[in-house]
Amino acid sequence: MIGLISATAAGAAARDRLAAAWPDRTRVYEGPVGDAVRTAFAQCEQLVCFLATGAVVRLVAPLLGDKASDPGVVCVDEGGRFAVSLVGGHGGGANELALAVGEVLGAEPVVTTATDAVGLPGLDTLGFPVEGDVAAVSRALLDGEPVALRAEVAWPLPALKVSAEGAYTVRLTDRLVEPTEGEAVLRPPSLVVGVGASKGAPVDEVLGLIEASLADAGLSARSVAELATVDAKAEEPGIVEAAGRLGVRLVTHSAEELAAVEVPHPSDAPLAAVGTPSVAEAAALLRGGELLVPKRKSEREDGRPAMATCAVVRRPARGRLAVVGLGPGARDLLTPRAKAELRRAAVLVGLDQYVDQIRDLLRPGTRILESGLGAEEERARTAVEEARKGQAVALIGSGDAGVYAMASPALAEASDDIDVIGVPGVTAALAAAAMLGAPLGHDHVSISLSDLHTPWEVIERRVRAAAEADIVVTFYNPRSRGRDWQLPKALAILAGHREPTTPVGVVRNASRPDESVRLTTLAALDPATVDMMTVVTVGNTATRRIAGRMVTPRGYRWQEEPR
Repeated sequence: MIGLISATAAGAAARDRLAAAWPDRTRVYEGPVGDAVRTAFAQCEQLVCFLATGAVVRLVAPLLGDKASDPGVVCVDEGGRFAVSLVGGHGGGANELALAVGEVLGAEPVVTTATDAVGLPGLDTLGFPVEGDVAAVSRALLDGEPVALRAEVAWPLPALKVSAEGAYTVRLTDRLVEPTEGEAVLRPPSLVVGVGASKGAPVDEVLGLIEASLADAGLSARSVAELATVDAKAEEPGIVEAAGRLGVRLVTHSAEELAAVEVPHPSDAPLAAVGTPSVAEAAALLRGGELLVPKRKSEREDGRPAMATCAVVRRPARGRLAVVGLGPGARDLLTPRAKAELRRAAVLVGLDQYVDQIRDLLRPGTRILESGLGAEEERARTAVEEARKGQAVALIGSGDAGVYAMASPALAEASDDIDVIGVPGVTAALAAAAMLGAPLGHDHVSISLSDLHTPWEVIERRVRAAAEADIVVTFYNPRSRGRDWQLPKALAILAGHREPTTPVGVVRNASRPDESVRLTTLAALDPATVDMMTVVTVGNTATRRIAGRMVTPRGYRWQEEPR
């Protein structure tokens, strides 16, 4: 929850705008400002104070405890010009909150965290627990001193400016090691703990067994990603509470799934109780990995039979491929999720001209693999290969990467050995439609007129089907120097089913500085004025030109009723 505190009428107005934008995330605190701040600080994960920074500093200073647990605090000035990340930039999420507040209120976010200010990822923002000499290593990264990466576990990381050798070290390990001077230790979520328990097993017995097993094997509990068990134990209190205390999710599997897993220590007891010869080992091994701790039973001081078992597996690292749509070109049409994925990537793969569009958004140290037109399949293979090496990869495409772009060839190359994340983008058809008016108000279809990979006979059949079905058509790749007859042919097919006065929208370089928009008709359109940077949208029999805009009615009956 985000607490909102204000002291003046102007502050209250801005506060109410934020509350209206985030009704489920915010709570307004009224009354004396000092009391409101103290109450919100105790009850909320974050605060936005519409007060002077000096006043907020004095109010929150006595309340501060630890940066890992203190709420993030953002200040917005009286004029609503700035959103200042004051406390908890990373741990409390104030830096991201300042950016979000700025977007809602039109304020300039002010972030003074050193790593964020220069575009470096903070070691405490990588999504992994971190310990050791974090401040010294972060300072070395900021100062450009050589920092070595020692990856004892292969795991996809964002871009880091690291070297083969250095006086400072970032160590990626799930081992129970004590960080040395000048060393920061990152804990990847690489361990899965399989757990079995008798009915009523105490949480202390379950948790004690897990912690002892990890410690004896020299493994860090901070690298545990999940507890895994059989479906029949999904609500077993001792297991559920152990997962809660460890701060990890509980994953359950059916007895049939677990029975199919080959394990070193099967037993008749769980087979009789829940239908599988193994719970702990099978649940830990179900998705593959290295068995580090075979099945181990708890030990009870009273000498009674053990009520819990566990096993520990190091799961195989999986590379990460994010297929990112950059939108039609304008920076403000690039989604926040796309920006986040670009910053998260250690490797970027893309067409050179698209890379140039977003190069300034990449973290220092990002490895860029760019190529020219015509190398789509090569880029797709490269992105998948890099992900298979355990890298965090972003493969970029214009518009939406899944529409006539890179997602299709990349996913045709990828198998289930990597994680794939799709990030949608604003397509050229949607950007053009917004500029034309509302041409896609009813059923519509997009057809590429490029016969480079699709036979013209197939394309023509699709155009004819759209014409006969009276569907609005958006043509991608309508005309190039070597393909000058396909667009006239497609228009002729449509003309056989639509009036010559049917509105046609022609948009070139939608959302870019040299964009152009033209509204014409099916009879008047000159194909010679169209090129590969153009999107052509042909209306259906209901599409009209209204006040200079292209509009396709939604077709509901109420629109036909007299008013």
